[in-house]
Amino acid sequence: MNPTVLQPPPTTNQTTSSARPTYREYPAPGLACSWTASLPADAEPFLQRVVPDGCVDLMWSASGILVAGPDTGPVPAVMRPGDAVVAVRFGPGTAPPVLGVAADAIRDGRVPLRDLWGGEADRLAEAVAAAPDPLAALVAAVRERMRPADRLVPAVVSGLAGGSVRDVADDLSISERQLRRRSLAAFGYGPKTLQRVLRFQRALSLARAGEPLAGAAFAAGYADQAHLAHEVRDLAGEPVRNLL
Repeated sequence: MNPTVLQPPPTTNQTTSSARPTYREYPAPGLACSWTASLPADAEPFLQRVVPDGCVDLMWSASGILVAGPDTGPVPAVMRPGDAVVAVRFGPGTAPPVLGVAADAIRDGRVPLRDLWGGEADRLAEAVAAAPDPLAALVAAVRERMRPADRLVPAVVSGLAGGSVRDVADDLSISERQLRRRSLAAFGYGPKTLQRVLRFQRALSLARAGEPLAGAAFAAGYADQAHLAHEVRDLAGEPVRNLL
């Protein structure tokens, strides 16, 4: 899955070259993935449209380490010539034990890691910068801090894929109110919003794999293709075919 969609700037009076950032994802056991992105030094600035995926990213660059997400809507981010980023992506619900804060505290945010870890974040940024393989250094540092997520996380993610919020709460033998409270802390979203985001990503994955939009909408759990189109505009800020 590639939840970061790279787009040229949306306005005609903003210049851009044909060069696009190079974006790569890599397997990272215990994490959703690790990734890198870079833009050539002779390119023009490039606007990225980042869309919701339920994940949290920890991103190192020359300016330090930034925590991103979880997002509830599209977030524009400019890559500038010469920028290079290495990052890890936490799957839904798995970031809070590492970061030390509830996910709703960083929802829709781009927060310097120093605000959460203090001087330890500065030391980590320096270690990553000095490492022969910055991505490997960042992944290793994050793994050292990995702790079990709320035990409800896997059950909530799988349950919301095919059932209602009430069904999930009943299956877990907790109240809907408790489910919402624990979902906010783990995912940054209430369960209904989390269900929308996960369904949106399922539909995009199916469509990117070649499934016609009507089939992708049905398989992901939308009422019809129009319902999918409405949700994509709401969550990604543009029509589904443009996004794809």
